[in-house]
Amino acid sequence: MTPELREQLRSIYRSADAAVAAAGPVCESSGKCCRFTEYGHTLFLSAIEAELLLETAPEYESVDRHGCPFQVSTLCTARVDRPLGCRVYFCDPSYQDAMPEILESHLRQIKQLADEHDLPWRYAPLHEFLGQALAEGRPARVPLPVTPH
Repeated sequence: MTPELREQLRSIYRSADAAVAAAGPVCESSGKCCRFTEYGHTLFLSAIEAELLLETAPEYESVDRHGCPFQVSTLCTARVDRPLGCRVYFCDPSYQDAMPEILESHLRQIKQLADEHDLPWRYAPLHEFLGQALAEGRPARVPLPVTPH
């Protein structure tokens, strides 16, 4: 990933983070957001998000569709460059109406970014991207400190 593309994607992430902060959801660090099957959701992300995540996330040894391999206890170890879906997902019932608009508006920006850089668009579950990276022998390399969601 080029430095320019990396910074543009991170700028979209900062905008999404600001929109989420303005909506004010409460996070109790339950870890529900990372236990996908248990709580009935799937984390989707784009290929360019997966590329950035793989550049900076901690090493992982296996992948399954049931949960995130970067969750340790109830905390995220890939927080810095976590995908848009992670950034906007909160269990707080008072936030549920705001979440779809924040997600969709920023996802459109990511799609536009991919188009501007002539990158193919792929939007798939996290486990597909991580499994492919493992199969290619390119898991993430640098452990990051654990911080709450």
